[in-house]
Amino acid sequence: MTESAESHAVVTGTPIWTIDAPAAIALKFTNRLCSRSCSFVVSSSSRCRATSSFAPRLALLILLILAVIANAASALAASTFTPQTRLGYRNGDQWEPATAADGHGHVYVLYPQYGPVPDCPSCTVPAIALLVSSDNGVSWQPSRVMLPLSTGQFDAQIVIDPFDRQTIYASWLQNRRRDVIVARSLDFGRTWSFSTADRGSEEADKPVLAVRGADVYVGFNHLEEFWIAASHDAGQTFTASHINPNATPGSALAGGATVDPSGNVFFGWTAYARHQVPAYPVNVFMSRSSDGGRSWTTALLDSSGAPPDCTEQGCQTAYLGSQIALTSDAAGALYALWNAGPNNGGPERIYFSSSTTAGANWSPRSSVSRAAAGVEHCFPAIVAGASGDVRIAWMDARSPEDGHPGRKLWNTFYRSSTNGGATWSPETQLSGPARGYDYILSNGFRFPFGDYFGMTIDNDGMSHVVWGEGRNYKSPGSIWYTRGR
Repeated sequence: MTESAESHAVVTGTPIWTIDAPAAIALKFTNRLCSRSCSFVVSSSSRCRATSSFAPRLALLILLILAVIANAASALAASTFTPQTRLGYRNGDQWEPATAADGHGHVYVLYPQYGPVPDCPSCTVPAIALLVSSDNGVSWQPSRVMLPLSTGQFDAQIVIDPFDRQTIYASWLQNRRRDVIVARSLDFGRTWSFSTADRGSEEADKPVLAVRGADVYVGFNHLEEFWIAASHDAGQTFTASHINPNATPGSALAGGATVDPSGNVFFGWTAYARHQVPAYPVNVFMSRSSDGGRSWTTALLDSSGAPPDCTEQGCQTAYLGSQIALTSDAAGALYALWNAGPNNGGPERIYFSSSTTAGANWSPRSSVSRAAAGVEHCFPAIVAGASGDVRIAWMDARSPEDGHPGRKLWNTFYRSSTNGGATWSPETQLSGPARGYDYILSNGFRFPFGDYFGMTIDNDGMSHVVWGEGRNYKSPGSIWYTRGR
């Protein structure tokens, strides 16, 4: 989606912990203690059968030792993220960032710049700008405009080809949002080639990219029509397919996409009513193609109540409504993350589901947030790495403003899993206070700035997250960044 206003932003994040149970250490230590006071050898399923009166005291001592070991292990395995830092130009507003990391230590952030663009007097607001780090996010080169143009550019997307872990693809809208642009770089973002994936007579919205080798797919909508343009020559030419020809009037918004190692391509998207949006449910769909995008099947993944109202923050219709993020790991398992709620206009939660059958079946949805019932959740982000390695993030409004318990502040949260979402690490709050910004307070920020944010995994296994914070939907806001595990 689009829109914005001005600027501001700086510092801090709040790490939390994750436990890796030290079972082997505990077992070895228990054996050693028990062998001095009991007539047995401990196994993982046996108990200490002591005949001495020392047994009760020994049991208590073992429990205390295990607690100490567990606490130490928790500290060592703590999820540690850097304090949030502001990225991008320091004038104007920056929002809706996307990010990607290659296999050579580069991290990329693509975002729309609202306001004057340094060194580009011909650029029209907004302009798509690129940030590059060559040391996995430790330092950043200055922002630069991707393609200077006299029309606005919207809805930045950026991905790395998982096949070579080097080729970069980016996408956005321009020419009054009628052109869907796809860009490619072979030299770590220094130079780019550009092509038009689609040129329509109506506005498009939020292009979403999925890439593997020479296969490049970009999904977008023209009002209620959801389209996917496919390229099999590394983004030089595209053929577009209409995915929902029987759609009712409304909006079909792309959310996430991935190509698995077998070449199956998946797009997650949501369908909204065109009129009286507060009264109609939102459907969450999953579309799949196993023949390079020539044919598609679509299934309903979930259904949500109508989106919460946010007119007080100047939002467009459906801004806080249901949306979906999608990814796949190196083994081909699929993972989806989305927000949904049972009641029209009511709060929504974050849900996770996975598929190990190429999307034929999905696990029952599970709630992954630890926030209390009734807390509003939005803007899912998800990324996966090696088999079973999946990481998620979202925003929610669980924190009250100091002195005003009725006013809720937002924060960005993160969890990770090493077993495909069967279990999760404890939550890590990524966002934190920052001096000099009236919309960033001690307990959180006033409102999410932009419809989505980005997350990626670098070649060292580190997570990189970039998101937007603002006063409301249209007022000053900026993009913020952290990295960690």
